[in-house]
Amino acid sequence: MRIPILKLHNYLLISIQIDLDDQTAIQFQEDLLNKIHESGATGVVIDLTSVDIIDSFIAKVLGDVVSMSDLMGAKVVLTGIQPAVAMTLIDLGIHLQDVPTALDLEQGLLKLRQELEE
Repeated sequence: MRIPILKLHNYLLISIQIDLDDQTAIQFQEDLLNKIHESGATGVVIDLTSVDIIDSFIAKVLGDVVSMSDLMGAKVVLTGIQPAVAMTLIDLGIHLQDVPTALDLEQGLLKLRQELEE
């Protein structure tokens, strides 16, 4: 199953509404990087509100997506991180310290504008 990626001006918006398995995560990574390349997007908001659990592989892919997007010139903001997901990320040693976060999609868009100084 593919995760929809929406374009809004120079931003890409992603709301993950399904349980992520390894194959879906890898497909999402490829789809997002291709969409950044095709669209020239300068910012990405990934909404994780519906993600209740995360394993070490998915956490690594998520961290890689942020790094790869940055290399392609697109700043990523993560929104809606659930408490269990936050605890799992820290337990796995994945801190995402330089990644801006916000409580919801609306605040994520505001944070992205601030990060890009628009």
